[in-house]
Amino acid sequence: AVTTAAVVTAARVSAGVGAGSADAGAGPGGGSSGPRSGEASGAYAREPGPRAGSGDRSRQGAGRTSLSFTEQMKGHVTFGTADPRAGELDEAREPFAFRLTIRTDDVHRFLAEPEHEATAEGWIEAAGCGGRRPVTRGRFNLFAPTGEAQRRVMRYRLPFTDAQGLELTLVGEKKVLHGPPTRIWPDTSTLYTRLLAGHVEPADDADAEVLGAGVLHIQLTDFARQLTTFRTGGPHGTTALVEFGRFFAGELWEVYGPDLT
Repeated sequence: AVTTAAVVTAARVSAGVGAGSADAGAGPGGGSSGPRSGEASGAYAREPGPRAGSGDRSRQGAGRTSLSFTEQMKGHVTFGTADPRAGELDEAREPFAFRLTIRTDDVHRFLAEPEHEATAEGWIEAAGCGGRRPVTRGRFNLFAPTGEAQRRVMRYRLPFTDAQGLELTLVGEKKVLHGPPTRIWPDTSTLYTRLLAGHVEPADDADAEVLGAGVLHIQLTDFARQLTTFRTGGPHGTTALVEFGRFFAGELWEVYGPDLT
C-alpha cells in the first residue's frame, strides 16, 4: 500500500516535486522545508471544503496544485462472458493490459470531494481490440464511498475505440473490503473488469451490452515503478504529496483497522 513516506520519498527521488513546486527544496542547505503549519489535513472525507484557519484559503489564492502518477495493470479478459472471475480463468481468455496517467488539477478539491475523481488517460492493449488503443477522457475514483463504513471501491471508466472503429468502455472496480491487514495488497492491486459496447456513462451501465470480462493485477515490479512516477505542478507540491499519502493511509485504516467498538 502507498504510505505518506513512500509517496513523498519516491517523488523527490524522481525529481517530480522540484519542477514547478514552490515549496520543494526550500529548507536550509537545499533540503525540503516540509509541510507548512496548518496546511496538511487528513480528514478530507469527513470535512469537504477548506476549514477555517487551516491555511487552505491562502493556498487556494496562490494557485492550485496538480498531482499525477502512472499505473500499469495486466491480466486476462474473455470475450463472450460477463463474469470477471470466470473470464480470468476461461480457456479462451486473452491477455489484456493498460497503462494510465491518473491526474487531478487540484489536489485539495480531489481529496475534499466525496467521489475523489481524477482523469485517466493512456492506452489499453488487447489483441481482440486491435492491439494498443488510446484511452482519452477516462475517469478514476479513489476510495469512493459505498454507503458502508468499512467498504470502499476504486473505480475505472476507460472509453476507447478498437481498430475496427467500434466504441468500447472498460469499467472496473477494486473492491476494498474490511478484513485483516494482509488483504490490503491483494484488494488494492486487483481490478475486476467488464468490457461494454459503446462509450457508456455510469447511469447506463445496467443496460449496456457486456462484450467480455476478466481480472487485471498490479505486479510488484510495476508498483515499485509507479511510486517513482508521482509528479506535482504549481505551489505546495510537497504538502500535496503529504496530504495525498495521509488520505490514502487514513482510508486504509478506516477499512482494515481493528474494530474498537
